[in-house]
Amino acid sequence: MKTALNFQDPDTFYEQLLDAHQGLSAEESQLLNARLILLLANQVGDARVLGECVAAALEMPK
Repeated sequence: MKTALNFQDPDTFYEQLLDAHQGLSAEESQLLNARLILLLANQVGDARVLGECVAAALEMPK
């Protein structure tokens, strides 16, 4: 699992993500996040890495 910054342009991605959520209800926003997670997980593809990512996300401070 990569933990070092691996984005080519994180600021642009963040802006795209914020823009995608504009005007959505809380439920629509949650559905967008779920679809995005599944698409990104499909790009990763490796079940072990995905499991490590889930575990790391659970350990992150709230």
